[in-house]
Amino acid sequence: MSNTETAPETFDSAHNAPGTAQNPQCEDGANVEIITAREVPLGGPRAMTVHRTLPQRQRSLIGAWCFVDHYGPDDVSLTGGMDVAPHPHTGLQTVTWLFEGEVTHHDAGGNHAVVMPGEVNLMTAGAGICHSEVSTTSTTTLHGVQLWTVLPDKDRNGPRRFDHFAPEEVAVDGGTVRVFLGDLFGQSSPVPTFTPLVGAEIHINPGETITFDINPAFEHGLLVDAGEVQLEGINVRPAELAYTGINETQLRIKNTGTTPARTLLIGGEPFKEDIVMWWNFIGRDHAEIEVYREEWENHSDRFGATHGYVSHDRDGLHRLPAPALPKAAIKARVNPAPTARPEMRID
Repeated sequence: MSNTETAPETFDSAHNAPGTAQNPQCEDGANVEIITAREVPLGGPRAMTVHRTLPQRQRSLIGAWCFVDHYGPDDVSLTGGMDVAPHPHTGLQTVTWLFEGEVTHHDAGGNHAVVMPGEVNLMTAGAGICHSEVSTTSTTTLHGVQLWTVLPDKDRNGPRRFDHFAPEEVAVDGGTVRVFLGDLFGQSSPVPTFTPLVGAEIHINPGETITFDINPAFEHGLLVDAGEVQLEGINVRPAELAYTGINETQLRIKNTGTTPARTLLIGGEPFKEDIVMWWNFIGRDHAEIEVYREEWENHSDRFGATHGYVSHDRDGLHRLPAPALPKAAIKARVNPAPTARPEMRID
């Protein structure tokens, strides 16, 4: 998915001192930092709204996860659904995960797929790629998440790649889980990543708690899609992302409501390289971003060409133009220490 904002935000983050407050609601529980979403329109006049929790000034990365858009459930007859014309990416992987609806994907690597609920589709941009995403004509409700992970310097100029995996839904005490990246709950995904990562959809039964072991070298984020959820005793509202830092060995997710709850867990080893992230490009300095933008506007071979895109709007764009760069140089993002700061939540 593209960041379709015409004036993308830039974040000049500074190191923040880690929080010292202990979690008051769950004895011996992990500290929890809440990241609230900002609303971003995706598309044209009938744009659907996405809830973006990463990146934020508060925190730009969780492991190598650098972008989290949560959308729906949307009635596509009202919003027009998803219709993102061919657009570029550099230095990242896109991870598409749907709860409901279908999306067609076409990319410059010659990959054509229909993204289905419960199936992960991971596109590796490498040095450059372009792709399109359009909800299918049979889709009436669209609901899911779009995530990006940043590629480390040693891999970011590598080849394009596309991977697909349909993980089994596995019963666990208190609910069910689908592990689509990494290892969790004794399940393992075969999808390759370039830094240690984990991603899983977790359902919690009404009134029950799921307790599970995690990798203490990872920091984690729990996105709530639906339900009344507590992470380590802390209430997490739908569309919020609850962050826990490194050195934790176990997490507890409780459904305090009377209906099933659905969450998405992401995590990974803290990403220590400096990155510059603007629009749909990830580089290492402002000069690289300038080059990527110019090459996209000039139809460079770096990005190739996407074939098969059919817009919902016959008069719509056939290719997304890049926004104007900010007048000031974009600075590298400096993420806070991998320690949850409970005091960051503002209710």
